Amino acid sequence: MAELGLNEHHQNEAINYMRFARFKRGLCLKTVDSCFQDLKDSRLVEETFTVDEVADMLDGLQTIVHSEVESELINTTYTNVLLLRQLFSQAEKWYLKLQTDISELENRELLEQVAEFEKSELTSSNKKPSAELIRPKLAPINEGGSELLNKTVACLQEENEKLKTRLKTIETQATAALDEKSKLEKSLKDLQMIQGDQKDITELENKVAALKCQFEKTLNDSTANQKLLEENLVTTKHDLLMAQDQLSTAEKELEKKFQQTAAYRNMKEILTKKNEQIKDLRRRLSKYEPED
Repeated sequence: MAELGLNEHHQNEAINYMRFARFKRGLCLKTVDSCFQDLKDSRLVEETFTVDEVADMLDGLQTIVHSEVESELINTTYTNVLLLRQLFSQAEKWYLKLQTDISELENRELLEQVAEFEKSELTSSNKKPSAELIRPKLAPINEGGSELLNKTVACLQEENEKLKTRLKTIETQATAALDEKSKLEKSLKDLQMIQGDQKDITELENKVAALKCQFEKTLNDSTANQKLLEENLVTTKHDLLMAQDQLSTAEKELEKKFQQTAAYRNMKEILTKKNEQIKDLRRRLSKYEPED
């Protein structure tokens, strides 16, 4: 049995169309035969005819047959366009674009294959059209199409869920990055404050060093009131030791401030007391400076 290279469903559709086309072809041939028969019945009533009479009868028959054949060919063309329209409409529902090769319509090998297919399918003895072949129009494609659509929708939903999960992950990462940025900014501000405190301690150390130098100079220059100066020197050294101890304490507080910056106020109060003590020491030392 000849085949068209199609699946069973589409091959049955082709058979259905060929039955329709064969039926229309038979009607056309019957119409042509009736034209000749009408001519025989209406004009061929005499035994002899002149050349003009024969020519007139043939011209009239030609006009009638030409009109009938032309009408049938035009109708066949329109019918084929309607068939293509049905196929294209179904394809467009699924966003498909079908293409045709007009040159294949004149391929003799394929035409002979179709003729053999028609002969084997439509002219076999006692061959009756099946229910699949007598449908008046194209069968709907909802069953297979719905399955394909459901799969497509499920795929899109799965992809949508993946995108949602990815978006949540990105949002979480962005929030964590913002929190980390805030922490870094706060740490930077604390470090800047600690650096400022370190500067104040350095200035205090410089002042203590200068005070020690001044004490040494005072000891070298003071000879007249050495005893009283020694007593005051002891007191001054004691104060100096206290200042150094407080300075050490301040340095320890500075180390703590790297972990707890809230101790800045305590450090400021300690530095204020140190400044007052240094001023008091300067006032005491000014009493023992020799007069010019």
